[in-house]
Amino acid sequence: MTSNSEILTLDAIQAAARRIAPFVQKTPIVALTPTGIGLKAESLHPIGAFKIRGAFNALLSLSEAERRRGVVAHSSGNHAQAVAYAAKTLGIQCAVVMPENVSHVKLAATKSWGAEVFLVKPAERVSKCESLARERGAVIIEPFDSLAIMAGTGTIGLEILKQRPDVRFVTVPVSGGGLIGGLSAAVTQSAPEVAVIGVEPVLANDAEQSFRKGEIVRLSTEEAGRTMADGLRVPQLGRLPFANIRRFVRDIVSVTEDEIASAMRLIAAEARLIAEPSGAVALAGALKLGLDAPSTVAVLSGGNVKPAFYASIIAA
Repeated sequence: MTSNSEILTLDAIQAAARRIAPFVQKTPIVALTPTGIGLKAESLHPIGAFKIRGAFNALLSLSEAERRRGVVAHSSGNHAQAVAYAAKTLGIQCAVVMPENVSHVKLAATKSWGAEVFLVKPAERVSKCESLARERGAVIIEPFDSLAIMAGTGTIGLEILKQRPDVRFVTVPVSGGGLIGGLSAAVTQSAPEVAVIGVEPVLANDAEQSFRKGEIVRLSTEEAGRTMADGLRVPQLGRLPFANIRRFVRDIVSVTEDEIASAMRLIAAEARLIAEPSGAVALAGALKLGLDAPSTVAVLSGGNVKPAFYASIIAA
């Protein structure tokens, strides 16, 4: 049974929009030409991903005493960069736990923002983060299982509705669920006629299974790690995101690795934007479903990708 306290309110998302406005720029919707689908270009943030929204909202929601204690986070990359960037901007001490197989691009970027980084085995991310928080008295900034994080990401939904009042479909990447949980709460409570659809890799489709079954399904770390979409390798949805997904999301579908790669190439060719695999899944899903292009917006969640790997995909 879902408690009302687990559901993100429109008021909370609107408050987050006001809170983060001095630090987070609105991103444009870039049309694929000639395909016609709109891309919400979250890759254009200073850290190259949407995660900056939730990070700033979470850190700005801390008390002065909590800020003085510092923060710690765990992430495969984009949340790490976001928390590091926001912490540096706000003058807060920051430590981040990352998996040892993290993208070198995301690792270097996180370090560049001044965070202290700890590399661990993928399955040890959460436990190491929790132990650091206990040792240092620091505040954990969750990557997705947090109403503050979801309220920050929900601001994307508010922007889409304002930028494209004719939108009928919004497709969104799904990992731990913070992005789609917040965005769907914003869109569905503002414009219930708009369908929010989640997209994830077939090789890490715990969210699709959970959505169909009505309860959280967990994959092993090894199973979730098979996809090239490294930002979507979280093995299960968070409790709070799942509650909001069940309330506000129309459907969740999965796409193959080949479909993700094709979407990356299309984004480069028609939008002149760089998409990491995780950032391209929303477009891959929209294309797979055959959604009406002029009334569809796909969230390009991030563009942080190894140059050599990206070149190999584009050249294929």
